[in-house]
Amino acid sequence: MSGAIAVLIGSPGSGKSTVGRALAERLGVELVDTDAEIESRAGKPVSDIFVEDGEEAFRAMEREVVAEALAGATGVVALGGGSVLDERTRADLAAHHVVYLQVEFADAAKRVGLDAARPLLMGNPRARLRALLEERLPVYQGLATTTVSTSSRHPEEVVDRIVEAVTAEDRR
Repeated sequence: MSGAIAVLIGSPGSGKSTVGRALAERLGVELVDTDAEIESRAGKPVSDIFVEDGEEAFRAMEREVVAEALAGATGVVALGGGSVLDERTRADLAAHHVVYLQVEFADAAKRVGLDAARPLLMGNPRARLRALLEERLPVYQGLATTTVSTSSRHPEEVVDRIVEAVTAEDRR
């Protein structure tokens, strides 16, 4: 495998940004958080992109940012939860160590704050979050080189497990 040391995938609230920062710091490498990069390029939050420009415009921008990140990253990449729904992104992930950050519904709900500005959770946020977790689960599992649960774990514990997995793979 080449490219990024680890690519983090998972649902909203799984800890991709938090664990990504901690993992990059531990390894002394750069973190590319694709949602943060999209916000930087657009000059506005993801939620505003969805509302003002629509999901299709967001997904096009997301695909471009994710493709660049996966092609050029040598550190840690944290992908937005829905980016793996694009078949080209799934194909691009084959060259990387993909870490699926698995989270239980109750923990995800606490972390995202069901009143927060999450565009895909509009309407009934609890039901939407549960549906997102269920519909994306097979995709996340199918892409994962390593799966690490973040439920009831401190980010540093999650980082420990990822480092163990990446180190074990490097020894192969």
